[in-house]
Amino acid sequence: MLSHQKVAGSAKFGLRTGPTAAQASMNTPRGFVAGNALKKNSSIFSGKALASKKCVRAANLAGTVLAAASPTGPDTILVAEKLGTPGIDMLKTAGEVDCSYGLSKEELLEKIKGVDAIVIRSATKVDRSVFEAAKGRLRVVGRAGVGIDNVDLAAASEYGCLVVNAPTANTIAAAEHGIALLCSLARNVSQADASMKQGKWDRTTYVGVSMVGKTLAVLGFGKVGGELARRAKGLGMTIIAYDPYASEERAAALGVKLVSLDEALATAEFFSLHMPLTPTTKNLLNDEAFAKMKKGARIINVARGGVIEDAALVRALDAGIVAGAALDVFDPEPPVDNPLVGRPDVICTPHLGASTREAQEEVAVEIAEAVMGALRGELTSSVVNAPMVAPEVLKELAPFVGLANGLGRAAVQLVASQGFTDVFITYHSHRGDELDTRLLRAMVIKGILEQTTESTVNIVNADLLAKARGLRLVETVVPSEGTAILDCIDVALGSSASKFSSAKDENDRISVAGTVKSGDLPFMTKIGSFDVDIALEGEILLVRQTDQPGIIAGVSSELATNKMNVSYMTVSRVGKGDQAIMAIGVDEQPSAQVMDAIKKVKGVQEVTSFTEKTA
Repeated sequence: MLSHQKVAGSAKFGLRTGPTAAQASMNTPRGFVAGNALKKNSSIFSGKALASKKCVRAANLAGTVLAAASPTGPDTILVAEKLGTPGIDMLKTAGEVDCSYGLSKEELLEKIKGVDAIVIRSATKVDRSVFEAAKGRLRVVGRAGVGIDNVDLAAASEYGCLVVNAPTANTIAAAEHGIALLCSLARNVSQADASMKQGKWDRTTYVGVSMVGKTLAVLGFGKVGGELARRAKGLGMTIIAYDPYASEERAAALGVKLVSLDEALATAEFFSLHMPLTPTTKNLLNDEAFAKMKKGARIINVARGGVIEDAALVRALDAGIVAGAALDVFDPEPPVDNPLVGRPDVICTPHLGASTREAQEEVAVEIAEAVMGALRGELTSSVVNAPMVAPEVLKELAPFVGLANGLGRAAVQLVASQGFTDVFITYHSHRGDELDTRLLRAMVIKGILEQTTESTVNIVNADLLAKARGLRLVETVVPSEGTAILDCIDVALGSSASKFSSAKDENDRISVAGTVKSGDLPFMTKIGSFDVDIALEGEILLVRQTDQPGIIAGVSSELATNKMNVSYMTVSRVGKGDQAIMAIGVDEQPSAQVMDAIKKVKGVQEVTSFTEKTA
C-alpha cells in the first residue's frame, strides 16, 4: 500500500492557510511532499501535516493555553525571588513587574490572584494551592535555573499554565569552570597554593604535566562538552569524545573525533565528564572503566556526582591508575563523609560550574525571554510541561502513549557508540493522514532523549529539543485494514552500529516495532527482522543464539547462579536449527559479570540488555 510521509513537527501550534502538506501529497509518489520534492529521509520541521478539519481543531485545542491574554489589560509579572537587573528590565517592557521577595505562603496566595506570570528560583514553592488561588489567571511560571522540583507540573498543566526554565544560560560558565579545573589539575595549582599558605616553598612536589599534545576525552558531547572541547583545542590538546547520541557532523565541525567508550578509556590522558545522570550513565566510571585507562590518567567532573563511583575512584587513585581528579559535583550535595574530599590528589569545588556574575545575568535574560515568549503564545524548547491535549484525541491515543515511549527507549539503548541522527517513525493506521501523531511522536522523542538529557520532554518541546540535538525525524503513516486507531508503531534509528546486531533491519537501521495488547499493555513485536513478543516493562535481557538444545537451560543456570529472578522468557526463531532470539525479563539490571557468563554459554552469539519503565 502507498504510505504518505507526514511533516514532522511544528514550532508553533496554529492554523495554516491553503491545503496542508498531507493533503497535497495524497496524489504524489511515495516519499515526496508536493511542491518540495523532499526525499523520504529528509529532515522536515517546517510544519504539521493536518489532513482534516478535525485534526486542525485538535491542534488548536492543544494550543489554547498559549493564546489567552490578560483580561485586564497589560500583563502583571510577579518576580518572587531576586533576579538580575537585565532580566527585570526586559520584563518591564512586557507588562507591569512586581518585585516582591520573601513572600510568606499566605502573601503569595493573595498576590497570585492578580498575576499573569511569576518568576521564581528554587526557594518559592508553586504548588497546587497557588494555581487554585490564581483561579485560571496565572498563565506562566518562569524558573530562573534548570531544576523545576519546586513547581507542581501536573497542577500547572491542569490549570493551563506553562512552566518555562532557563537551561542553557550556564553553558559557557560550566565549560570555563571545566577548563579551570583542567589547568589546575595538570599544574597542581590548588595544592601548591595550599602549601604556600602553610609557609612552605616546595617547587619539587608540585611539578605538573603539560597539556599540549595530550588527548582529552570528553565524555558527554552536549552543549557544555562541545564548548569545553572548543576551548581545550586552543590549549593544543587532541580531543576525542564519547557520546552515543551525538551527531558526527557536529563533532567533525569542531574537529573532534567520536569514539567508543572503550577507545576513549584506552586512549586519553585526561577525561572531562559532561553527561546527565541517567540509569545508563550512573557509575559510568567504575572499577572496570578505570582498569582500561592509561596509568596516570586525570579526571575532571563538572557534570553530576553519580556518574563516577566514588569508591572505585578512591581505589584507582590509590593504585596510581588515576593521578588526580578535579570534582565540582558530588552525590549527595553537599558531600557527607566523602573520602575524596580530603585527599591531596583531588581538587574539590562546591558546584561552582554556573557561578559567574555573567551566567547569573544570562539566566535572568533567558528566563525573561522565555516568560515573555510564553505570554505572547510562543513555544520554546524551555517549556517543561504539556498543555491540554484535546480530550477526544487523548482518549483514543492513550493506550499507545506507553508503547511509543517504550519503543523509543528500547531503540536508543541498542545504539552503539557511533551515534545517530535519523529517526524514522511509522504508524500503521486505517486513519491514514488523518491520524494526529503529535502526542505519539513526542513520546517517541521523549523515550529517545530521556536517556541522554535531564530536560523534561513533552508534546510542547519534543520537536524543538530533537532539532536542537541534531535529530532528523521522518514520520510515515501506512494505511491498514484494522478497526483500531493504530495497529502498530515502528521506530528505526539510522545508526551505523548497534550493541545487538540482530536489531538491524534490511535497511541497516536499528529497528523495533510494537503494539498494544489487553487494552493498554505495550509489547515489542519485532526487533530487526525477528518477530518477538516482549513486554515493555522492567529489565529485559536479549540473547541471540543458535536454535539448539541446552541453551535455555544454560542461560537459566547462569541467571540462577547469580541469583537473578526471571519474570518471563520468550524465544523466537527463524526456523528449526536456525537463528533465534531469547528475551528474558529479570528483576534487576544484569551486571557485566552476568553478561559475560551468558556470552560463554555454548551456542550464544550475542547478548545485551535494556531498561523500560516499571508500571
